[in-house]
Amino acid sequence: MTTIDFDLDVAEVEQRLLARWPETRIAPSLERIRAVTDALGRPQHGYRSIHITGTNGKTSTARMVEAILLELGSSVGRFTSPHLADIRERISIGGRPISPDGFLRAYRDVAPAAEAVDRESPTPLSFFEMTVAMAYRAFSTAGIDVAAVEVGMGGMWDATNVIDAPVAAILPIGLDHVDQLGPTRLDIAAEKAGIIKPGALAVTARQTPEVEQLLRAHADAHLARLLVAGRDFGLGGRRASGAGQIISVNGLAGHYPEVPLSLHGRHQAHNAVLAVASVEALLEEAIPLDVLRRALGSARSPGRLEVLPGTTAVILDAAHNPDGARALAAGLSDLGPRPTVAVLAAMGDKDLAGMLAALEPVVTTMICTRNSSPRSLSSRETAAAARAVLGADRVVEVGDLADALVEATAAASTLSTEAQVLVTGSVVTVGEARRLLGL
Repeated sequence: MTTIDFDLDVAEVEQRLLARWPETRIAPSLERIRAVTDALGRPQHGYRSIHITGTNGKTSTARMVEAILLELGSSVGRFTSPHLADIRERISIGGRPISPDGFLRAYRDVAPAAEAVDRESPTPLSFFEMTVAMAYRAFSTAGIDVAAVEVGMGGMWDATNVIDAPVAAILPIGLDHVDQLGPTRLDIAAEKAGIIKPGALAVTARQTPEVEQLLRAHADAHLARLLVAGRDFGLGGRRASGAGQIISVNGLAGHYPEVPLSLHGRHQAHNAVLAVASVEALLEEAIPLDVLRRALGSARSPGRLEVLPGTTAVILDAAHNPDGARALAAGLSDLGPRPTVAVLAAMGDKDLAGMLAALEPVVTTMICTRNSSPRSLSSRETAAAARAVLGADRVVEVGDLADALVEATAAASTLSTEAQVLVTGSVVTVGEARRLLGL
């Protein structure tokens, strides 16, 4: 007999999900998620999908894929993780977070099957596996045409990988989650290559020669095609603008000049190129230029080089590894040289020294704090690492994120009328900062 309580609200369901294994803890198997989706009638096979992996840029790319498909008139679902403020952000239908009623319905549909799997398996379904199953069910219930699905971690054993995506999109592969995925880029690439399905078309960002060779070998072994940025498609040019940038894209099926992109930074231009190629691969045709211009000109990716105008500009960026921090630093340069007071709170399992080294050239003052996650480094630990890179005179320690934001605004106002505040270090940090800032 089921013990599912159907008289729940979103907050109560979230707490039940959080009581499961966290998404940072994985057991490498698709058996549990497959058992649940099988019990639900394999909802993930009722629509086409674009499956997106890589080290950084997955959420932004998924959002741009979604924006293009919506502008084309498709019914679209998007699954991304983690969320900034509201768990419903992870499951988007029609360009909006799933409604509270839709979220609750998805949980009620999935929970009995999950409980049955929990009874039979030595490892219970994790938080992440549950949200994936809920997303796939919700997409099926909504009758979507296409899903843009972001991998949570890796690819091969990621719970999202029970989809049979005809298109795989692979962003640049760097070093992150090394405890789970392996210590080298090749180890990590081998995991991420697992989303390339037999007969699929894979589009990849430019990778190191060794990583590209590994991806190509995997694609060949599965009779899939691999198309590579810079060779088969690519960025034709870009220039920064006040609202983001103007890019030209040499796609798989068309050339798209003078496309406005409402996101900042060269890395977002390359993410846009991969999004365009992914949609072209799915459609097997070019995208009308006016459609692409409208879609990318209105695309949004909160917490990713997000600029909040005001008396003192605030920039929010969820960079949480050295590659992400380097892209952030380059993006700040794109916005113009300004004194920058950074608020940094990072997780204890990240390469903090590498992040600090990347940010050092573009930061005037670093305010080190912590976020609410139990995985967060303390402000003391973060400040000690920052002093080793930036020097003691550029580092301030503040124990609470809310106080750190106040301190940063005050410090920026004393530097220059052009000074800006940067908040970075993790998705959790940026999400909490957005709430504190009233967003």
